[in-house]
Amino acid sequence: MSDTDTGTGAAGGGTGFPYRLVATDLDGTLLRSDGTVSQRTREALAAAIAAGAAHLVVTGRAVPWTRHILDDLGYDGLAVCGQGGQVYHAGEHRLLTSVTLDRQLAGVALAKIEAETGPLYLAASRDGLDGDILVGPGYEVGGSLPAVPFTDAADLWTAPLNKIYLQHPTLSDDELAEAARLAAGGFVTVTMAGAGIVELLPLGLSKATGLSLAARRLGVKAADTIAFGDMPNDIPMFGWAARGVAMANAHEELKAVADEVTSSHDEDGIAVVLERLAASAATRV
Repeated sequence: MSDTDTGTGAAGGGTGFPYRLVATDLDGTLLRSDGTVSQRTREALAAAIAAGAAHLVVTGRAVPWTRHILDDLGYDGLAVCGQGGQVYHAGEHRLLTSVTLDRQLAGVALAKIEAETGPLYLAASRDGLDGDILVGPGYEVGGSLPAVPFTDAADLWTAPLNKIYLQHPTLSDDELAEAARLAAGGFVTVTMAGAGIVELLPLGLSKATGLSLAARRLGVKAADTIAFGDMPNDIPMFGWAARGVAMANAHEELKAVADEVTSSHDEDGIAVVLERLAASAATRV
């Protein structure tokens, strides 16, 4: 996918597609289980772009864990990373904006959560294009993403952070996220981005924050946006966009607020919706 065929540049003024911006999450949404984007989905996105839309990736992954995926896709435009905290220009390999976690507040939040749940397994994402992922004892990292181990919790606080990751030896992800919100919701934003991925973010930050910033750069409004996702961290994005579409494999919390549930990420769910919208627009011309 190039900037031309993904529409990652400024949205055009065409009227052949009902939305000017198609915002997609990566994992569990645009990417299939094997980490690829199907040819059908590529073609559906290209057709939407040719009709005047733009495509914007909006992912919970921080830039260091995202840019290789975007490079492999040939994605050249803007991407929202780090749960909305980073706006990244993929073509220029440049970080345009970045919001960091107040480390003092994060320390207070962790103490309050552990007072309720007992000891947590911790990891953290350092800020920047090449920020390391620090992983502490007991924390299980999914997939083959690179990480730097630490044993002293003090190491978490030695450089600016985008987020802190939490895991618990016995609580489920839903239980841990709820406990964290109740204990520390006044200090940090708590979100769940996937299996084993409960995160502490800067207070008030969400995917909607970064999406609105990127959309403004593209000259697009919320009323012109359709968003696709699969996890509770996509709920704010759905709240911002005119239409939110959950994948069949999505978390029940996201399905509950979605305007529509499409096929799964392994069954071209994005393409199913985009093709239907394009066909409907064609019949009105």
